[in-house]
Amino acid sequence: MMHAGAEVIAPTADAPAPVARLPRRRGVELSLIVLAVLLSVFGYCAVGLARNGSVPPGAAGYGAGLGVLALLAHLTVRLRAPYADPLLLPIGVLLNGIGLVLIYRLDLETPGDQAAPTQLVWSTLGVALFVFVVAALRDHRVLQRYAYVCVAAALVLLTLPILFPAVNGARIWIRIAGFSIQPGEFAKVLLAVFFAAYLAANRTALAHAGRRIWFMQLPTGRVLGPVVAIWLLSVGVLVLERDLGTSLLFFGLFVVMLYVATGRIGWTAVGLLLASLGAVAVGRLEPHVHSRVEDWLHPFASIAAGEGPNQLAQSLFSFAAGGAFGTGLGRGHSVLIGFAVKSDFILATAGEELGLAGLSALFLLYGLLVERGYRAGLALRDPFGRLLAVGLASIWALQVFVIAGGVTGLIPLTGMAMPFLAQGGSSVVTNWAIVALLIRISDSARRQYDGKAAP
Repeated sequence: MMHAGAEVIAPTADAPAPVARLPRRRGVELSLIVLAVLLSVFGYCAVGLARNGSVPPGAAGYGAGLGVLALLAHLTVRLRAPYADPLLLPIGVLLNGIGLVLIYRLDLETPGDQAAPTQLVWSTLGVALFVFVVAALRDHRVLQRYAYVCVAAALVLLTLPILFPAVNGARIWIRIAGFSIQPGEFAKVLLAVFFAAYLAANRTALAHAGRRIWFMQLPTGRVLGPVVAIWLLSVGVLVLERDLGTSLLFFGLFVVMLYVATGRIGWTAVGLLLASLGAVAVGRLEPHVHSRVEDWLHPFASIAAGEGPNQLAQSLFSFAAGGAFGTGLGRGHSVLIGFAVKSDFILATAGEELGLAGLSALFLLYGLLVERGYRAGLALRDPFGRLLAVGLASIWALQVFVIAGGVTGLIPLTGMAMPFLAQGGSSVVTNWAIVALLIRISDSARRQYDGKAAP
């Protein structure tokens, strides 16, 4: 019973819960980029001090150029992909900067073959492509519409080098008027887009349809046939071109993405079995590959025969000379490896002059790149984006394993470029494109969980 004059309070609706806002973390990204540029400039100066006792005259220009490129990329991310992962771009800048330092250091030993200026130009083109992709591609799902265009372009790019002369036993280059590119570097990204689109569209049929044999659920040929045909065709072309490193990369990429799409671990077992059988067959039948297998099995045989150390032996000597903390930038002798010291074997220079500690830091940077790519894919709700992120990150993981394993004697050597570090314009441009795609995917992954972000 209410008393006279008592105030009646009308019930009110509960106030809406505050919308959670995710931090954009662009300040963290900028701080890490500044640190990456400073570390690269420090390495450049360390090379000059070790070789000539003075700071190189181009140190300021090198730092300014790398800083401008990094700042331009950061501003593009800040404006067009504000929710993107803050680690991807700084790690790319640091690895690219370290690569330029190592190539410049090796240029001092080969005055007639200066590769650092050209590599800086290619790095500029790579950052320009990064800016274009991040700015123009508003939604990664647009790429799913062009899956068959991507695979057609990839096959054309893979086939073109057959028309040109072989270089070092492999037909993987297009050389015109002193200008050269490696089309297979771009083809791997296009094939990753196709695999992601096709497997995302058919993931249910791949995982549940078909006949069960032993521990595997085999999909129907109608579903799996087209993607297997495309993969076999691309790998067959690469075998004809003797580009077996990229063939191994494509095979691993196909198996990883098929496993992620289906969740069937049996595909991994079958993939490893087929890869082993193929490696044994090619190693026995292909003379170029057979010689590399023999070098791997007996790396010091040429020394015992009085012919001096081969490339793999010299690489192992470089790693041994580096010890735990390295000889210091500019104080190694990895140039004795020979013609591939700036490309296939550039990791040996890092191992000798930065030591086990520096080499471990490099591998941790690559590991972080791969992990952030996987993280972005796992956070996405759409199957295409998830598969594309995993595929792009797996390209880095497979390349680093194949190259590092080859130059350290873990597996037979295959000719590929270490991402961002090695000399090679096509490689550095492609890697910047991969960073841009993962930036876009990670932005979409975090944006979908932010209460006030635009869809």
